[in-house]
Amino acid sequence: MKFNALLLMALLCFAISANAQEISDTKFGKGMINFVAKDSSFSVKFAPRFQFNSYTSWQHEDGKYQTGFNNMLIRRARLKFDGFAVTPKLRYKLELGLSNRDISGADAFNNNTPRYVMDAVIMWNFFENFELWVGQTKLPGNIERVVSSGNLSLVDRSILNSRFNIDRDVGFQIRHLTRIGKTMVTREKFSFSQGEGRNQTVGNLGGHQYTARVEFLPFGLFESGGDYVEADLKREPTPKLMFAAGFNINTDAVRVRGNQGAYMITDQGYHQTDVSAIFIDAMFKYRGFSLMAEYADRTADDPIARDSDGTPTGFVVLEGSSVNFHAGYALKSNYEFVGRFTTVDYDEVVGGGSETQYTFGINKYFVGHKLKVQTDFTYGERDNLKDFLMWRLGFDLHF
Repeated sequence: MKFNALLLMALLCFAISANAQEISDTKFGKGMINFVAKDSSFSVKFAPRFQFNSYTSWQHEDGKYQTGFNNMLIRRARLKFDGFAVTPKLRYKLELGLSNRDISGADAFNNNTPRYVMDAVIMWNFFENFELWVGQTKLPGNIERVVSSGNLSLVDRSILNSRFNIDRDVGFQIRHLTRIGKTMVTREKFSFSQGEGRNQTVGNLGGHQYTARVEFLPFGLFESGGDYVEADLKREPTPKLMFAAGFNINTDAVRVRGNQGAYMITDQGYHQTDVSAIFIDAMFKYRGFSLMAEYADRTADDPIARDSDGTPTGFVVLEGSSVNFHAGYALKSNYEFVGRFTTVDYDEVVGGGSETQYTFGINKYFVGHKLKVQTDFTYGERDNLKDFLMWRLGFDLHF
C-alpha cells in the first residue's frame, strides 16, 4: 500500500509538472505524456499499458475432451518511462510491473518483496556505434523473449520461450552496429551479468552469466525496428531478413534454468553447475508476410542436485532443445492470420520425451500493436500425458 501511494503521488506530481510546461506529441500510441525540458537537458515519456487475457482449456479423457480450466486475468499491467538525460546519447528506460503475474515470485532471495521493477537500465552511446548498457533489462537471448510482450502476434509466447529463455538480469552490456557496404548490417551484443535473474537482493550465490549474440541483416534495417516486432504491419516494400546466433553460459548456476526457476538447495547449501544455452533464430518480412524461426538448446555439466550422501534432492537442471516456427500474413485491412508450430525434446535427465503445440490465431489491429484484439486456438500433446485444446482471447491497450 505504501509503495502504491508513493507511486500515485509521483505520477500526479509528474502530470501536474508536465501540464505546466511544454508537452510534445500526444498522439495515441506515442506515450501518454512526452515532456522535454526547455533547455533540452532531459526528456521523459510515460506510457502505461495493460493486457487482458482469457484462457479456456479442455483435457482429452475417456475418449472425449473435458473442460480443464477457465480463467480470466490481467496478464500484464505496466508503467513505462523512457527518455534521455543531459544528452540524447545517454538514454534510459524504467518499466514497472503491477499485475499479479508481473510482481509474483517473492521469496527469501528478494527479501520477500514484490518484484515491481521489470527494467531499469541506462544506455550510453559513448563512441560512434558503441553503446554501454548498465542496469537490469533483458539479456540478448532468443528473439521471441526480446520482442516486447506488447508486440506479440499471438496471445502469448511459445513453449520454447517458457522453457529455455534467459529473461532479465542485472549487469553490463556492450552493443555495436557495423555497416557493410550500402545495405548490410551486423549487430554485436555482449553481456556480463549477475546470473540469478531480476530483483535479487541477497548477492551472488553462484558464479556469473556471460551472453553473446551476433545478428546479420543482409538487406538492411527493418522499418521502425520491425526485426523485434511480430507481424509485418509496416508491409516491408523490399524483403528484410535478420539471422542471429547467440550463446549463454551461467557459471556455477544455482537455479534449475540457469538464472530462472527454483534454487537447487542441498544439505550443503546450493548445488552449483555450469549451464550453457545456444540460440539460433531468424526474422523475415515482406509485404505483410512475416516468418520467425527459433532453435534453443540447454545443457549442464552436472544437472542433478544431490545431498552430501549422494541422494538426489529432486532439483534437476532443465536440459533439452526446442524449435519454433511462427508465420503470419497481415492484410491491408489490419487483420492478421497467424500460425505457430513448437516442439520441445527433453533430455533423459529430466525424464525425456517431447512436447508439441500447434497454434492458429487471428488478430485485429486498430492502432498497430498499441490497440488490438487477439484470439488463438492451440492443440497440444506430450508423451505420456493427455492431449489438450486451449482457446485464448486477448486485448491490449498501450498508450
